[in-house]
Amino acid sequence: MDTKNIPLLNREISWLYFNDRVLQEAADPTVPLIERVKFLAIFSSNLDEFYRVRVATLSRLANLNEKAKEILGYNPKKLLNQIKNIVVKQEKKFNNLYENIIVKELAEEKIFLLNDKQLNVTRGEFVKDFFRERLLSTLVPIMLDDELPLPELRDRAIYFFVKLTKGKKFRYALIEIPDSLSRFLVLPETNKLKFIILLDDIIRYSLEDIFFIFEHDSIEAYSIQLTRDAELDLDKEVSEKFIDSLAKSLLKRRKGKPMRLVFDTEMPPDMLGYLVKKMRLQGENLIPGSRYQNFKNFISFPNVGRPELEYSKTRALPLKGLSFGKSLMELIAKRDYLISTPYESFDYVIHFLREAAIDPKVKEISITVYRLAENSKIIYALINAAKNGKKVNCLVELRARFDEQNNIYWSNRLEEEGVNVLYGIDGYKVHSKICLVMRVEKSKPAYYACLSTGNFNEKTARIYADHTLLTADKRLTGDLVSVFKALIKLTLPKDLKHLIVSPIDSRPAIYKLIDNEIKLAKAGKKAYMIFKMNSLADEQMIAKLYQASNAGVKIKMIIRGMCCLIPGIKGFSENIEVISIVDKYLEHARVHIYGNGGNELMYLTSADFMTRNIENRVEVGFPIYDDNLRKEIRDIIDIQLRDNTKAREITGSSVNKYHKTKADALTRAQIDIYSYLKNKNTTN
Repeated sequence: MDTKNIPLLNREISWLYFNDRVLQEAADPTVPLIERVKFLAIFSSNLDEFYRVRVATLSRLANLNEKAKEILGYNPKKLLNQIKNIVVKQEKKFNNLYENIIVKELAEEKIFLLNDKQLNVTRGEFVKDFFRERLLSTLVPIMLDDELPLPELRDRAIYFFVKLTKGKKFRYALIEIPDSLSRFLVLPETNKLKFIILLDDIIRYSLEDIFFIFEHDSIEAYSIQLTRDAELDLDKEVSEKFIDSLAKSLLKRRKGKPMRLVFDTEMPPDMLGYLVKKMRLQGENLIPGSRYQNFKNFISFPNVGRPELEYSKTRALPLKGLSFGKSLMELIAKRDYLISTPYESFDYVIHFLREAAIDPKVKEISITVYRLAENSKIIYALINAAKNGKKVNCLVELRARFDEQNNIYWSNRLEEEGVNVLYGIDGYKVHSKICLVMRVEKSKPAYYACLSTGNFNEKTARIYADHTLLTADKRLTGDLVSVFKALIKLTLPKDLKHLIVSPIDSRPAIYKLIDNEIKLAKAGKKAYMIFKMNSLADEQMIAKLYQASNAGVKIKMIIRGMCCLIPGIKGFSENIEVISIVDKYLEHARVHIYGNGGNELMYLTSADFMTRNIENRVEVGFPIYDDNLRKEIRDIIDIQLRDNTKAREITGSSVNKYHKTKADALTRAQIDIYSYLKNKNTTN
């Protein structure tokens, strides 16, 4: 499909607009105060990953010749400058929000963040005791020598760059702030006033105790943080050699090319100049920061105040019709069930696998896993199944970015316990979230399946909004048998009748569904599509959506992250509306709804409209056949489309304007969905 001359927003710029929506949550006074601090942490963590991966890639592309840049369609160097300008503005907004708003509002709640200059004698002694007992032994200053290269700084670690001055002489040192301790120390309460100090300021307060052997008149310490290139250069062989290669690349990741140095703007120019020269940094690598770097630690900021300063913990709902005291497979044999996490309990998925692990009639379990919890109950269920004599096939995607180390550990553990561990197909990440259980019933194999839009991960299931289908529908399980047969043979599945599987089926199958809506629209009939996903960047898919819009197909989209499609452009996207919801939970589900002339077709999938999901990953999309479940999903989507509290309108600008609807009543989708499901699960 021709993608020339279609309006597109650059994916990196679009992603930065998404991260600005995260920053909006931190600025929203209706969000509980401690949660706003956590959104600052999410913004910071997101930006780190952005630099480690996307900016790192652009940095490599910037060295290409002009002909290669023509193929790319943009100049990477210009884009890097544009990114830096946006990031610098966002960092200023971030710092102002933290220093001038959040800290002051914490003080209004009688919670005071103290620095090293604000400690009285009593609190100073408490801090010094903590420093000597818990912190001093973890600190090893590195004295710098002009004749020697600067030591390799760890990726994303926080360092103090220290200057000791004696008369006209000075020397430099580096201190790494340890990540083995909490970043925050709660100090003794006084007159119902709460006090917190950061590890950074405890070290600043105790610099004399660290450098006591050096004569000096003054000590200065300024925080810095280096973000490195985190992309992996892997041997593609799928074998033990591959695992060794991945393990080695993870070690290299710590020493990737410097992408960004965030520095305290109070640092004197001579000190910054020393670092720039020693580290051979360019201007685009320098990002002015604040007194504190690496805000991702603020995700664990302690709430020492009122419970109302955090979102109230909502109990995951039980699912009507399912019981932990009964066989889930007996119930699933009669009808399909849909679990919408985190509103409903993910424990049903674990219970499903536990039952399969001990049921004498179950002979085989096959599953794909992408991101696993640190102490995964899913894995323990698979291990128990293998110990009980079941054949267990587990495809572990070792290249799940930033979870590789965890996945290597679990794959080795599974192999030790007798599980048949597979490492995917050469050249393709396996991103699908599918599980198939084979049970012998009346001397014949019967199949039970679990298909999801999200990972089989009980930790993320508490904060990621996803849909999981439990089914024994032979149309779906029959295709899944073919999928797993292919994956076990390390090949791609073909000729499926009901599932839509990347990279073989997705593009032609989705185009066919879109073409059907175009045909209806051209015939003067009602034609529409609704899509929900994390990201939309594939240019061919965008061109297809523009084609549908021009034919008169009404398209509504809910896209959390990057969106390179630009809605509302005359001659391209006049019939397309896009919103993004950023709230308490991370919107992670992928849903496709096609009008189909009044007989709606509905699919859930693990794939976004990204080229990698369509062409370079094994993804599974699955139709929802049960009418009750289709209505439930449609109701949830309709609630989200009505959101006029946490939804933002996506346009070609960076405004992130809040979405307003004609309805007078406020709709906050995540709150209303919980109420909807609670009512649905409790009524007869």
